[in-house]
Amino acid sequence: MKWIEIQIKTSKEAVDAVSNILYDAGAEGVVIEDNDIDISSFDWDYVDENVLESLQEDSVATVKGYLAQSSSVPDKISLIKERVNRLPDYNLDKGPGNVETIEVDDEEWSNWKKYYKPIKIGPQIVIKPKWESYLPSDTEKVVEIDPGMAFGTGTHETTYMCINALQKYIKAGMDVIDVGCGSGILAITAVQLGANKVMALDKDEMAVKVAEENIRLNRVEDRVSVRQNNLLDGIDFKGDLVIANIVADAIIKLLPCVGNNLKDKGVFIASGIIKEREKDVMGYVDRCNFSLIERMEMGDWVTLILN
Repeated sequence: MKWIEIQIKTSKEAVDAVSNILYDAGAEGVVIEDNDIDISSFDWDYVDENVLESLQEDSVATVKGYLAQSSSVPDKISLIKERVNRLPDYNLDKGPGNVETIEVDDEEWSNWKKYYKPIKIGPQIVIKPKWESYLPSDTEKVVEIDPGMAFGTGTHETTYMCINALQKYIKAGMDVIDVGCGSGILAITAVQLGANKVMALDKDEMAVKVAEENIRLNRVEDRVSVRQNNLLDGIDFKGDLVIANIVADAIIKLLPCVGNNLKDKGVFIASGIIKEREKDVMGYVDRCNFSLIERMEMGDWVTLILN
């Protein structure tokens, strides 16, 4: 079987949006290559010789998606290009915005699986692809994912910081809200760390389906509920902790209302903030009467812990 590999060069802040565009077009898998990752200290979602060569290039991310060869592919590629060009309408920097395609065979497309290995994040959490075996220690908690359905695999800086923050701030029995849940990786992590009930929200229909599949894979359906929803619109549920790994503009929209969904002394973990937008976000943090408990930084990204 032949596949069309679609390569899109974009800005870091638009990676999730571009991934969603590819999934909406029917991509069977998405791979993210980030030129700024430090190979000496960070596990990659995917790495090949092209990534190694590109480390000397300007800082951009490459998002690859795979479409099965069919007569509808040209129309899908046109739609992908159109949606990438419209990213600035949503206050997202599209970066170079280049969309390139190459044809690959089934064996080559499947080879990416061998690059996904279990990765330990912090003292407790191990993220592993579903086809890998891993024997955890007594203190480790395993989160299984299907990276072929991406939306968050644990090795992007923002997800990495969120998982570390959850290990620090979750206490057994807490109720949690995950805004922009993507793959469900943070919601599942919260349960593994002792959360009682987790509400996972995402406005993207495909992300909700992916999260539901990963939640079933981890057998936590009884403690995690997923629904398609725009941010916290219409949500009455209150959490001891709210986590949002999204983008700066969405965090800014959340700040005036997230307090309504936090219990007394609740914690808000705000992530997905590129450094250039941190000042903008902090302006709303002060305006909305939140206090900064902790600031995390990794690469070009910042995570803010607020109450």
